Amino acid sequence: MILYSFRRLLYLIPLLLGVCLFIFIVFNVVATDPAVIMLGKNATAKQINEVREQMGLNRPWIVQYFDVVKSAFTMNFGRSWYTKQDITEMIMRGAGPSLSVTLPAFVFSTIFSLLVSLVVAYYRGGKIDLLVRSICVGLVSISSLAYILLFQYLLAFKWGLFEISGYEFGFPHFLPYIILPCIIWIILSLGPDIRYFRTIVLDELYQDYVRTARAKGLSEIKVMIKHVLRNALIPVITYVVIQIPFLILGALLLESFFSIPGLGGTVLTAVNNSDFPVIKAFTILSAIAYILFNLITDLLYAAVDPRVKLE
Repeated sequence: MILYSFRRLLYLIPLLLGVCLFIFIVFNVVATDPAVIMLGKNATAKQINEVREQMGLNRPWIVQYFDVVKSAFTMNFGRSWYTKQDITEMIMRGAGPSLSVTLPAFVFSTIFSLLVSLVVAYYRGGKIDLLVRSICVGLVSISSLAYILLFQYLLAFKWGLFEISGYEFGFPHFLPYIILPCIIWIILSLGPDIRYFRTIVLDELYQDYVRTARAKGLSEIKVMIKHVLRNALIPVITYVVIQIPFLILGALLLESFFSIPGLGGTVLTAVNNSDFPVIKAFTILSAIAYILFNLITDLLYAAVDPRVKLE
């Protein structure tokens, strides 16, 4: 497993070089000149050249490409064009508020959805199964914006059960501010998660090993937990682990409506102001996180299923 992990980490280098090349082409070749975007269409050629000189955009493309590669390997992304702040510090400062909302909500919704899926799969075709599936369809049919506005008005503003917006750094000061966003995240996740996990569990319930386990006299709880759940973990791991990199980017709508100073708001501000260094930094970090968590997924496969061989 150690050798396999080392080889996969080596594969990260050409993949990252390719990602950097793609990012460079999109932002430096295809996109509109950032100097023109910042100064506007009425800017003179002299003003544009001065801004390009300040940003380093007049250097050869190969030099600018290696700047992108260097930032990917050193995690030094320079400074924001819009705020003039160090981008790495901006990311570190925004990661805490984003993860304080997304991580606990993600963990709870995943565990709860998996347990509910075991129950509804066991009672497949019955009233409980029909009720839960109907609720899931209803949950995913309503816009996330509707949940945010309704809960914010009813639970926070009208009844005063939660903080309506804002954020305080440091534990446990931030807890009152993240409860309502976490509840909304969980509600938005339950519908698709339960339906997906239910399908996986049902596929396992019809396998021969389940009938063999029942024929040996094992209780239904042991069959569901020890056999069905364990064999269903591979697709569950794939579904869960691949979502983790996106948790780092935060929840854009939730952070915006609840005034949480997370990474979602940072990305939105960068997009609105054509702050290319910040956008490139988040694109690179997302790619690195996605590649690393794909490696973690493969390692977890071998951990939960001895039939999987890492070669």
